[in-house]
Parts: sequence; C-alpha cells; structure tokens
Amino acid sequence: MADIKYYDVILKPVVTEKSMNAMAEKKYTFLVHPEANKSMIKEAVEKMFEGAKVASVNTMNNEGKNKRRGMVVGKTAKTKKAIVQLTADSKDIEIFSGL
Repeated sequence: MADIKYYDVILKPVVTEKSMNAMAEKKYTFLVHPEANKSMIKEAVEKMFEGAKVASVNTMNNEGKNKRRGMVVGKTAKTKKAIVQLTADSKDIEIFSGL
C-alpha cells in the first residue's frame, strides 16, 4: 500500500440532496482515497478542519460501472465514499456553510 498522507485522503465533498439533509445531524459525506481506512479518514478530518471531532466513520466502496462506446467496452473508476459523524460539541465544517 502506498504511503498516504492525511491531505491525500479526502478527495472532495459530496454535494447531493441526501447529503445536505444529513448535515442537520452533523453527518458529512466525502469522496476519499480508495485505499484509506476509517482511522485515516478520522485523522484527516480532524487535522484538515479545525475544531471538528469525529464520533464515527462509515465507508462504502462503489464498483465502476460498465460503459460502452461503439464496440469498445470498459469500466469507470472505482470510488470510495465516507460518511463522517461529528460529535455534538464539535464545530461545523466550514466548506459546507455557504451551500
């Protein structure tokens, strides 16, 4: 496994209607590095966002979809999503505040 630093773990936030509704319960959804584990994700969130304390991390792996263009058949890339639950006394994550 490659040496993954904390700033390489979180790729981008997921902005969907379902993830926006979950922010009322202090649950934030991110696309993460496919080889990152739950402890790496927790460490990355706490280091990148000041004042955030993680209570739990749920992850899910999404396989690539089959795509076809003419006779050429291939797959899209695999992705990994993480849903991060913050504690009640932690600060909110600012990148979602303007949405």
